[in-house]
Amino acid sequence: MRLQGASVILPVDDVYEDLELWYPVLRLREEGARVVVAGMDAGRTYRGKHGYPAASDTSFADIRADDFDGLVIPGGFAPDKLRRDPRVLELTRTFDAAQKLVAYICHAGWIPISAGIVRGRTVTSTPGIRDDLVNAGAQWVDEAVVVDGHHVTSRKPADLPDFLREIITFLERWREAHSR
Repeated sequence: MRLQGASVILPVDDVYEDLELWYPVLRLREEGARVVVAGMDAGRTYRGKHGYPAASDTSFADIRADDFDGLVIPGGFAPDKLRRDPRVLELTRTFDAAQKLVAYICHAGWIPISAGIVRGRTVTSTPGIRDDLVNAGAQWVDEAVVVDGHHVTSRKPADLPDFLREIITFLERWREAHSR
């Protein structure tokens, strides 16, 4: 259990990419992390692109970034809605400013774009939002996973094993450096 004591938040809304939420949730829990799914409302059930349900553990209004080591943002079309919520953007900026993990896959890059935190970063994503990232000042590359400081990015569900490997590595190092 490499992540015992670590805490991670995953935002959710309808039309999230099922695998991009559930693979990290289950994999991080396997490593001992406390994983919290947050939505607009606590206890609400959201439907993924492929119909899989996910109930939120808490609401964005009740989250304190200080209680978490990382933010992992699943893709799908949920990020397009979530980036319109000022609480989600402020949470993302807070993680970034503290140099805590900010991980995003596929279309999830829309949230860091709207939060204004991708300028000067090397990232990847689905090719569908490549222009959005480039126009926001990021350097886009077509690789399975890209680590730029505390930002970890991936392209698609097939990249999830690489994505989670780097997330787990980052969180291990973060916990080691900040638990003294």
